[in-house]
Amino acid sequence: MKKLILNTIMIALITVVFTGCDDYLDVNTPSEAVNVKDVEMATLMAPVMQKTVYANYYTETVFGNYSQYFGGYGYAASGKASNSSTWNTIYLSVLPNVKVIKEKADVVGAKKYKAVAEIIEAINMGLAVDNWDNVPYSQATSPTETVYPEYDSGEQVYNDIIALLDKAIAALQGADNSGYSLGSEDLVYGGDFDKWLRAAYTYKARFQLRLMNKGLASSSDVLASVENGFTSNSDDFKLGMPSDKINPWYSGNVLTAQTGNYYIGPNDQIISMLNGSTYPFESGVVTVDPRLPKLYVRLIQDDYKRPIEDNDTTVPWRGGMNGGEGESSDGEQRNTFFKDGGFLTSDDAPLFLITYAEAMFIKAEMLFLAGGGNKTSVGASADAYTAYMDGIAANMSRVGANGSDYMADTSVDVGEAGLMLNHIMKEKYIANIHNTETYVDFRRYDFSADVFKGLDLRLEGEDDEIEMFGKWYQRAVYPTSEKTANSDVESKNRQEPDIPVWWAN
Repeated sequence: MKKLILNTIMIALITVVFTGCDDYLDVNTPSEAVNVKDVEMATLMAPVMQKTVYANYYTETVFGNYSQYFGGYGYAASGKASNSSTWNTIYLSVLPNVKVIKEKADVVGAKKYKAVAEIIEAINMGLAVDNWDNVPYSQATSPTETVYPEYDSGEQVYNDIIALLDKAIAALQGADNSGYSLGSEDLVYGGDFDKWLRAAYTYKARFQLRLMNKGLASSSDVLASVENGFTSNSDDFKLGMPSDKINPWYSGNVLTAQTGNYYIGPNDQIISMLNGSTYPFESGVVTVDPRLPKLYVRLIQDDYKRPIEDNDTTVPWRGGMNGGEGESSDGEQRNTFFKDGGFLTSDDAPLFLITYAEAMFIKAEMLFLAGGGNKTSVGASADAYTAYMDGIAANMSRVGANGSDYMADTSVDVGEAGLMLNHIMKEKYIANIHNTETYVDFRRYDFSADVFKGLDLRLEGEDDEIEMFGKWYQRAVYPTSEKTANSDVESKNRQEPDIPVWWAN
């Protein structure tokens, strides 16, 4: 693999990261700044893709705790969080680079190249609003003109996001005679503009889910986007790990646990979804979800040295209660940990942002609601049921599990007449492990236990914020650096972490 070097370009007060070859994770700070006019679009595109994926990863290290995928050592639960790494990545690394790419693309008429930059911009701004609600956007990349940028409302930013995606879709569907195409700098789709078009539509569907909560989009709007979106697992938006880098979930959880350092492990909520506790299996054939041993491992001792064989059915799989001290919901000590070599935690596992499986669950949810369904109703159309089953099959295939017996079990294969919203959202919850979208789903449905069966508030610990006892965390708080630099943060935009963001209010 050729070497990709990230250098630093000073554009007034903006620091822009760029690449020279293929190793997009290597960072180099040169002795002298490089003028932006000397940098090609291709040298900027790889870093913004990589940084976009990592901005989501940084967010999920907190939000994945809120959505009860994992807890810290002893199963400590995250409290109030600023997600400053996400903020810095979006505002210092991604947006300035994207601005330069778009300007350069305009000069040479590279409409489709610019469209990809606009999709990346939309993804990042959606993540920003989902974190903090009101955020700088319209003035965010003009530091010489606006030292203290105004904060745009979350609603306005979402309007801009949809407009950006619509522009990108139109450009990708239209003609481009510039001669510019994506090449090796496209770390996601390898230069395939058709896949970027489908990604734009699928992301649009995802964002329209938020707008539905405010009456600004309909189920038919979302379905129209889904129909033009992903068509198979090959469309999944993911970032592969280069040969000399390791997956951060592996390095931060598997390696740290093996070396006696602080780590996180799976929560009781997700393990109970997979081990048959929350949704008991009924066929007598299935004992656990076949994805469970692909993701996690059981240990005889809490030392990462003595695994229990996957086919041993005598010992239950147990996660730790969120906020507890390692106890599982059955009162026994947790025994389940992230797997060395697991689908999400192998050293070379890719990082996923949005998948075909998720698109199918969005479709199933929208068809269920369009048919008059609600949080507790039973029964759906044949199309809704097909999308539900297609989503399961897609994720089974992606994880590398044999899902035939599982999908035939009547706890899963409930039939059109027995389908409920909680069945769809359960499978989406499993398919989206380590994805920030789950925390969005929790907030869209106001943390409903009818929609997310078995969902409870985390256990309260001595070190928890007392003012948050009995409440759900709804957002990140603004980073300290931003509050120090911009007085408008506290005076006009500050909200407590239990206040919903605009689309969930």
